[in-house]
Amino acid sequence: MTTDTPRPPPRRRLFGAWGRRELQGLFWQVLVVGIALAVIAFLWSNTVTNLSARRITTGFAFLGREAGMPIADSLLVYSPRDTYLWAFAVGVANTLRVAVIGIVLATILGTLIGISRLSANWLLSRLAAVYVETLRDIPLLLQLLFWYVLMQALPAARAAWRPVEGVFLSNRGLILPAIPVAAPQLWVLGAAALGGVLFYVIRRGLIAQQMRDGRPRPAWPLAVGLILALPALMSVLFGVTWKIEWPELRGFNFVGGLTLAPEYFALLIALVTYTSAFIAEIVRSGIQSVPRGQWDAANALGLRRGLMLRQIILPQALRVIVPPMTSQYLNLTKNSSLAVAIGYQDVVSVANTTLNQTGQAIEAIALIMAVFLTISLGISFFMNWYNARIALVER
Repeated sequence: MTTDTPRPPPRRRLFGAWGRRELQGLFWQVLVVGIALAVIAFLWSNTVTNLSARRITTGFAFLGREAGMPIADSLLVYSPRDTYLWAFAVGVANTLRVAVIGIVLATILGTLIGISRLSANWLLSRLAAVYVETLRDIPLLLQLLFWYVLMQALPAARAAWRPVEGVFLSNRGLILPAIPVAAPQLWVLGAAALGGVLFYVIRRGLIAQQMRDGRPRPAWPLAVGLILALPALMSVLFGVTWKIEWPELRGFNFVGGLTLAPEYFALLIALVTYTSAFIAEIVRSGIQSVPRGQWDAANALGLRRGLMLRQIILPQALRVIVPPMTSQYLNLTKNSSLAVAIGYQDVVSVANTTLNQTGQAIEAIALIMAVFLTISLGISFFMNWYNARIALVER
């Protein structure tokens, strides 16, 4: 009769379940990070030493000083007596003014051109193809200069073109009718935005109930009440007026309305047309990625082509369109920095003027990088969220 001797418990590894390969990988990662930090520390120390030797101050204390620079076209209220910090804020607002509006317009125009390239009308599809191939092959800077020179060649204010009543186009820019928006109007618009959010939440709840019991529940009365009736009621109760301000020619310039300066208008046109050519190809390829059976099924149901695209084809194509579309949005935002070539004072132009006045080159460039990094990360975050929301969920 033999007795089994108890085996000693296994020795515990120093790093748990990590093996030799994992420890080697950790060692090389720590080494690479250490070398990178050492290089950054050396460059920083060398930079500070050289700046001190040349008696150049460092830091962001200059942001609290008076700027003294003029900003002709600004979305925010600005005076040369304001600080450099506020001048940077005005430059950021001008950059966002171009980027946000440009993204919206480029998406609409690019989608229409992309669909036109697939049209059964030969002339329409050929014109769309010429548009795409021409604008994609010309550098953006040349297009920007072309539109700016064209704006400068327009007639003076007294001989301005009037394509539509109340709209003027001259070398002073594009002048449009506008509705003055002050604090009371902002409260009403905020109520409309809040109503839209509430409608979205309630509508999702109604759709969830319909999925459970199969009973459709109309949501349009809620939309009318929350988005239209609530702001209208606030306008009546608080006496908020919505009056259209029409531009008028007085002397050598226009008074009233909304003025889009030639620099801003040329930059917006160049960015929208250039980016829309790339978006058109993305939309075209996304639509063509939808299986042919989806088209045949929609045709068998007798659906019109417009309804077919809106309800069946485009929702499926979005899963292919959204990822490359994010890159185009980022490109449009970063390409807005070319505004310095025509004198539009965005954040890059304001930073360049600040650099020349104060000599704070590193700080000014760091602010530009931080602004574009923040905007780009915001766009990427929103597009990734939207892409995850429309992605197919496997069961």
